[in-house]
Amino acid sequence: MIKEIHGSVTTPAGFSAAGVACGIKPGSKKPDLGLVHSDSPCVAAAVFTQSAVVSAHVTRGRTQMARGELQTIIANSGNANACTGEGGIADAHEMASLAGRLLSVPSDCVFVASTGVIGVPLPMDRVRRGLEDSVASLASGSQAGHAFARAIMTTDTRPKEVAVEVQAGSVRGTVAGAAKGAGMIAPNMATMLCFLTTDLCVSKELAAKALRAAVDESFNRITVDGHPSPSDTVVLLANGQAGNPQLARGRKKSEEFTDAVLYACSGLAEQIVRDGEGATKLIEVRVTGARTTGQAETVAREIANSPLVKTAANGEDPNWGRIITAAGNSGVKIDPNRLVLRIGREVAFDHGAPSGVPKERVREEMKGSDLLFWLDLGQGRSKASIWTCDLSSEYVKINAEYTT
Repeated sequence: MIKEIHGSVTTPAGFSAAGVACGIKPGSKKPDLGLVHSDSPCVAAAVFTQSAVVSAHVTRGRTQMARGELQTIIANSGNANACTGEGGIADAHEMASLAGRLLSVPSDCVFVASTGVIGVPLPMDRVRRGLEDSVASLASGSQAGHAFARAIMTTDTRPKEVAVEVQAGSVRGTVAGAAKGAGMIAPNMATMLCFLTTDLCVSKELAAKALRAAVDESFNRITVDGHPSPSDTVVLLANGQAGNPQLARGRKKSEEFTDAVLYACSGLAEQIVRDGEGATKLIEVRVTGARTTGQAETVAREIANSPLVKTAANGEDPNWGRIITAAGNSGVKIDPNRLVLRIGREVAFDHGAPSGVPKERVREEMKGSDLLFWLDLGQGRSKASIWTCDLSSEYVKINAEYTT
């Protein structure tokens, strides 16, 4: 059984964290460097961006994760350390080496992640001071975990955290996480960082399988603007301090761990979409009646990424034609005479024609902060949902002035 609790990345036994301001964000005194540390080595798994343009930490991390062992995470915001050449990779290695020396941890067990502006070298003099301060500030209390969650924020308006208790046989363990993300959000995955910690003992194979499955069902089902980034990273650390017999793929009780990881990732993914840049509404685009899940997902993504659909949602305009035409542009073969579109509780389009429901009733369904666009294709039994947000003038303002 999974139970959501108040907590942070420090809630699982054996984890400490810190978040400090070291000046990576120009002209800001906000926290911009965070640290998560386990007092014992961890089984680790990670999922990275599918973009061909990647941050230095992704290049380093992909090689590093072949071992599947970590103990420490460094994460900075305000600078993505992307498109910075060999110097950027050298900076990521230096960050790991310095933290490793300060914590008496092998540098190969220190994971580095960066998010923020692309194409600007890290201010390493400030980063070095920040690392020293963060190591000195490490603490195991929940406030330290909250400080870490704030330190990884960029255009986020609020920190994103989750913690759940899960039963593993006779032992109760915890899975917790922190994430950042508000813009450049799209599969695979988003301009997002997510760090999960657990005190459960799990095999490397189960950790990797559970994380990949959870990412596919959560972070890869959200979009704010259809634009992946070079930094996208999800990392899971499991230190085994709950004391349970090791959970492994195919063994009894492993499902509880897999479900807990999915629950945590789903909660964080929803928080990211709710905090989309300039967003006022969370939108579920649900497609049913497809021949295959892949086709349902393709149609749902086309609708969720449509600027016309998203601006109509922002203006609470019941212009359902934008949804129908977006589906028609998906590349999936669709018969309009089989389509049924619901907006909230109201049917707006029914088998090739307007349903006759007054627009005022449809508009009422669009006034809430949570919207449902439900399109049934009338072709089969497969389904998929994508979560997105509305597109507002504030989104344009944020991104028009992002580096200036």
